[in-house]
Amino acid sequence: MSEALYSSLGSYTPDNLTAGTAVPIVLAGVTVASGQGELARGSVLGIITDGGKANLVVSTATDGSQNAKYILAEDIDATSADVIAQAYSSGEFNSAALVFGSTDTASDHADSLRQYGIYLKENIES
Repeated sequence: MSEALYSSLGSYTPDNLTAGTAVPIVLAGVTVASGQGELARGSVLGIITDGGKANLVVSTATDGSQNAKYILAEDIDATSADVIAQAYSSGEFNSAALVFGSTDTASDHADSLRQYGIYLKENIES
């Protein structure tokens, strides 16, 4: 028998997104609204009040998505269709590794994220 007993199912490359273990890391499923384009792991999401879908957070939005609630746990492409994705709903995360819409920064959304159990820290890459 020359068949391999093991195969590679994927790989993991540390990206410095998580910043600690004092707060449990919890995942939730979210539906990201179509038209968002390609979003990277670490993108911060807000939820649209009407319909409950997620958008990349932008503080000037007025549809509810201006309030940061989740951090995307995987790369997705929501260019032409809604995408059901995994997102972090609690934990400690590196503020420098997060992606925001427009010119928003981590300090713009730290208070909103903290309300949901997401705490931001400044990590130093090793």
